[in-house]
Amino acid sequence: MTRLLRVLGAQDGETRFVGGCVRDTLLDIEVNDVDLATRLLPEEVVTRLQAAGIKAVPTGLAHGTVTAVTNGQPVEVTTLRRDVVTDGRRATVAFTSEWRDDAARRDFTINALSADPSTLEVYDYFGGTADLEARRVRFIGDPLTRIAEDHLRILRFFRFHARFGVSEPDREGLEACTRRANDLMALSRERIADELLKLLGLPDPGTTLRLMIDRGILRPVLPEIGDPGTLERLIEAERRAGIAPNPLRRLAALLPADPDVAAAIAARLRLSKQATKRLVSAARRELAPPFILAYAIGADEAVDRFLLAGEASPELAALQAWQRPRLPIGGGDLIRLGLEAGPAVARAIRAVETEWAEAGFPSDRQQVREIARRHVDRALAGDAKG
Repeated sequence: MTRLLRVLGAQDGETRFVGGCVRDTLLDIEVNDVDLATRLLPEEVVTRLQAAGIKAVPTGLAHGTVTAVTNGQPVEVTTLRRDVVTDGRRATVAFTSEWRDDAARRDFTINALSADPSTLEVYDYFGGTADLEARRVRFIGDPLTRIAEDHLRILRFFRFHARFGVSEPDREGLEACTRRANDLMALSRERIADELLKLLGLPDPGTTLRLMIDRGILRPVLPEIGDPGTLERLIEAERRAGIAPNPLRRLAALLPADPDVAAAIAARLRLSKQATKRLVSAARRELAPPFILAYAIGADEAVDRFLLAGEASPELAALQAWQRPRLPIGGGDLIRLGLEAGPAVARAIRAVETEWAEAGFPSDRQQVREIARRHVDRALAGDAKG
């Protein structure tokens, strides 16, 4: 990082730490991503990186962003910008050399901080440090104007409040988000899903989600979301069981226990096939003995269902780490025991699998063979009677 900063002229005031890494450092929170802002134009950034032998990935040149890869770690380097035209979904930008102009286009005061890498001096143009001390999320300037520039800021307001805020959210920001909730309909469902799942993945978003539901924030895009009580009970069950939060599980808690509704919402939010499968499975809610259920639908899906039912047994942590065993015999073994190939083999193997699971998934092949022998004999006896 020191070399990268030197190449980008940080010692001459050309480049600063910016945004979340500054915010989180001031809050004494672990920093996961480091972002840099620079007065240098994107082409100059690329030229300097390449001359220094640092990999430069032009991830968003039109918007001023170059990703520098140093010691295997990506660092986003973005040229200072100001908004020229915004329509609620995207912005046309122009490059600038003014740090305040770049800070002014950010959403919240706590995200507009920058820091000099050489002196560690923090630059705060809009009262972000005071808001950090108060654990308050506040829009820069007029909230309605900032929402009109980018409608996603409605959801970001609540996510950042759930993560950093204490007590009640900023009143002016809350009222603006409530008034403009219908603006969310103009956003792509992928952006909505990404922001909502980030919110649901926070340690305890329950109070914030209740506020959003009471205010009708999600109604324009997810009218199916109802009583947040199930989510609050789920969060408590996760805590008691020592299970990490999962945003899809928590989304299921906000929805009716209806697989068809879950599938429709997954399609609306453009969720992946894997995410859709998990959300639909959670909506089914049916339970069985823990390891038998995990064998049938998968360990993660089984844990989802038990937690959604309010179960918080320590056994769930073991269930989550459980590896699905494999039935030690197959259809060929049943044929060798006397069954004819065909539907009877499939029926018998399902019966063997059920008894094997109920017996605790024994790995001893002879024990499983004895189970199989019984079911083959029953099948043959049934055929003889027929």
